[in-house]
Amino acid sequence: MPIVAQSTETADWVSRFADDVIEESERRAPGKPVVVASGLSPSGPIHLGNLREVMTPHLVADEIRRRGRQVRHLISWDDYDRYRKVPAGIAGVDESWAEHIGKPLTSVPAPKGSAYPNWAEHFKAAMVESLAELGVEFDGISQTAQYTSGVYREQILHAIRHRADIDAILDQYRTKKAPAKKQQQQKPLDEAELEAEEGSGAAGEDDGSGGTVGYFPYKPYCGNCEKDLTTVTSYDDDTTELTYACTACGFSETVRLNEFNRGKLVWKVDWPMRWAYEGVVFEPSGVDHSSPGSSFQVGGQIVGIFDGKQPIGPMYAFVGISGMAKMSSSRGGVPTAADALKIMEPQILRWLYARRRPNQSFKIAFDQEIQRLYDEWDKLDAKVADGSALPADIAAHSRAVGTAAGDLPRTPRPLPYRTLASVADITAGHEDQALRILSELDPSDPLTSLDEARPRYDRAEAWINTHVPADQRTIVRGEPDADLLKSLDEASQQSLGLLLDGLAENWSLDGLTHLVYGVPKVQAGFPADATPKELPAEIKTAQRAFFALLYHLLVGRDTGPRLPTLLLAVGQERVRTLLGK
Repeated sequence: MPIVAQSTETADWVSRFADDVIEESERRAPGKPVVVASGLSPSGPIHLGNLREVMTPHLVADEIRRRGRQVRHLISWDDYDRYRKVPAGIAGVDESWAEHIGKPLTSVPAPKGSAYPNWAEHFKAAMVESLAELGVEFDGISQTAQYTSGVYREQILHAIRHRADIDAILDQYRTKKAPAKKQQQQKPLDEAELEAEEGSGAAGEDDGSGGTVGYFPYKPYCGNCEKDLTTVTSYDDDTTELTYACTACGFSETVRLNEFNRGKLVWKVDWPMRWAYEGVVFEPSGVDHSSPGSSFQVGGQIVGIFDGKQPIGPMYAFVGISGMAKMSSSRGGVPTAADALKIMEPQILRWLYARRRPNQSFKIAFDQEIQRLYDEWDKLDAKVADGSALPADIAAHSRAVGTAAGDLPRTPRPLPYRTLASVADITAGHEDQALRILSELDPSDPLTSLDEARPRYDRAEAWINTHVPADQRTIVRGEPDADLLKSLDEASQQSLGLLLDGLAENWSLDGLTHLVYGVPKVQAGFPADATPKELPAEIKTAQRAFFALLYHLLVGRDTGPRLPTLLLAVGQERVRTLLGK
């Protein structure tokens, strides 16, 4: 299929990157599949900041597939990295796990109760499941499998033969290490990148420059305790005979590196080696890769030693969570893709990553903002359907609802999320009551089964049950507030009478909305359908007072779910009882 250049006025960021990646791939490897890549460390929960590492190349790869080109999206699971620290907030994990610090992630036991064989597989599994739900197609590569099977043996020996050249490149940045570290502390870095940098020495850990042999770009894992707290004491280039000593357990041995598969290249060498080995054309990088001495910058020089080229790719910015501080895998307790998919449909999560350029930060809502987010999505959905959406918004919407392989499953009747959340809140898990309320939203086209509102209804219910504090949940009064009803003045009593008189003929979501907003207007002598421009400012004050009165009489609070939804949920008979009629 011919590639048609996209106009920068109408093309979205994904299309522009796809143009560049296809052009660069044809320059480097004509006629071969385009290779894009991501790297994830299963050192703990793989959070929503890490997800940007995957979604950015996924969206570009998917655009390339839509154009009829072959493309491979590699996800390197950095499961042969060292276990750095015991994450907090992970069930089944306590400080006893500290004894495993320094081992490969695949040699650390999984958290207690896990069905998986080791730490890395436990955290990898949740991400794989989420990526499937998000429609992300990828080829997974276990770095444990690559290193321990000897796949990289020639690359390791090549790096060691050229260790002086690598050391000279790294030496250009060593004097800048302290300022770079200070700069990193001032930025909201993605934890995955921070972990990678620390593992390579940028944060003060071993980068291969210690030991009695000078700089050495390879780190053996101890043959006794499995930890990487080792020092290479001698190496013979001709025989590849290597001797190391473990500072953790005192073990020492001599091995032949051309037969040895229990160790790995240090990060700043490992990453560019993989670029060359896999022929990666596109890979994004975290925000601190732009700093002097970063892995991406240094790797751009080291990759030449392996006769490769640095991938093109954007620096991606921070992803935050509404009401939460920066995410950190090593600290634990951070929202993951699985957490987000419990409360929002895959299309919404894809849209959040598709609509913002990679260098734009954004937040993912787990608080009340999720209702506004869904309102925004539904408005966009309607605009796309009627042809009034802008080109860039149409593109982001298209990338959200499906991939080159087809559309993702959708909710058949996508009712407003805030309405579904209110219904789930009020009914507290009683599905028959939820269906009754939802079927009355639009009497002309009633919902006949909750399945029509799923999975959106289930996501809204999960949000109510897991992210709304108990003191904000809605509990309808069991009995009328007799004291409050007795204390009402004539105007308040009249407002309740007008509402009750109109209940029967307005018993639908639209009808009740018109009714509750119209009562204060009618009391003031205006038509119920008068627009705000036709009304004095005092009407808004009267409406707020009327709404507060209804909330107090129905749920004993100043506020609550939207009143039309609340009235439908309570039911006509009970509303009349609680309002004193």
